[in-house]
Amino acid sequence: MPQTLSRRALIKAAPAALATPALLHAPWVQAAGPTVRIGYVSPQTGPLAAFAEPDRFTIEQFRKATAGGILIGGTRHTVELVVKDSQSNPNKAGSAAADLILRDKVDLVIASATPATCNPVADQCELNGTPCITNDAPWQPYFFGRKGDPKTGFEWTAHFFWGLEDVVGGFTSLWGQAGGARTVGALWPNDEDGNAWGDAKMGFPPALKAKGFKLVDRGRFQSPINDFSTFIREFKQQGVEIVTGVVPPPDFANFWNQAGQQGFQPKVVTVAKATEFPAAVAAFGDRAEGLTVELMWSPGFPYTSTMSGLSSQKLAEAYTAATGRPWIVTLGFKQALFEVAIDVLRRSAERSPQAIRQALFTTKLTTTVGPVDFRTGPVPGISKTPLVVGQWKKRGKAMDLLIVDNTLAPQIPRQAALEPVRYGA
Repeated sequence: MPQTLSRRALIKAAPAALATPALLHAPWVQAAGPTVRIGYVSPQTGPLAAFAEPDRFTIEQFRKATAGGILIGGTRHTVELVVKDSQSNPNKAGSAAADLILRDKVDLVIASATPATCNPVADQCELNGTPCITNDAPWQPYFFGRKGDPKTGFEWTAHFFWGLEDVVGGFTSLWGQAGGARTVGALWPNDEDGNAWGDAKMGFPPALKAKGFKLVDRGRFQSPINDFSTFIREFKQQGVEIVTGVVPPPDFANFWNQAGQQGFQPKVVTVAKATEFPAAVAAFGDRAEGLTVELMWSPGFPYTSTMSGLSSQKLAEAYTAATGRPWIVTLGFKQALFEVAIDVLRRSAERSPQAIRQALFTTKLTTTVGPVDFRTGPVPGISKTPLVVGQWKKRGKAMDLLIVDNTLAPQIPRQAALEPVRYGA
């Protein structure tokens, strides 16, 4: 149960559990001394709500870590966190960030979960001269989707995550284990992720061609989508053995259920975003076994949180103990987002936008998800984090997501071998 709020750590609002529409507002407590305010935006409701499942747990850990305040420029500041729900809508994400900056007067904004959240939030911060940290969106749709200049980057906004080159490398390495399967069917929606992943110059198509894969791409589709019959029919006609994409969980559920009904049985199914979450794959029962997905964090990562002091394995165990739910891939990036925020404020010379910005862009911190250093690139203000690929496998009665390819991040141990998707008799 959440503890009573102390005078030294204010949480103005905490997100409700997954699928709960309203935020829970803690009582306002007037504290002595200066206050530093952090604004946080995430999709707590809507089709991307699975990304925000760890919010309540992470915010409670943040509250404990900052209960004694934060020293900024030698002065101890009370910490106040103001939480906003983007409702999985880019327009609402932008409005939430504007409210945080203009009405709540926050000193730092943090946001997480796909370009639909990160991009509009970062744009508002750039427009209003407010330091901003984001993660959990590939760096290309974040950076180039905001028309970033690779020579200069952005003035107020920084981001850490992997890139399309990493997911392409990880997926194709994984598919190399699939017994000669070379024909790939694409599911790329008409959104920031889908357009970036399907881009003819910078996305999957040229990379797959260079690696000798045949691509079957029917073009972008509008999400949400209920009927995938035309995709499945063409995939069968073209001999598709591998299905990939970047699809919201409800859309993939429609595709995978219809694939089963229509007798489409690819050897490998590696769909980003959709199959990262235990709750999403649980709905498929035994048909979840063998699905593969990029794995941005897991209990197998060899890193420790600077906020909680917990290893990745202990963090996952603490999450399950506190929530009664299995660990979830976004947990590590939620943890790391708040780790970086705390580190930035502690290194700021004073509580001013300019000082916080200076501390932000000189970050060098090893977090739960790996090292974060915004000076390393590949463009200014971006720090790449390691990526592996996982597969859902049965362990007793439960499904677990195990690392089956670590080609791009050998420092993260491989846990199992890839197996073909299993289909019933």
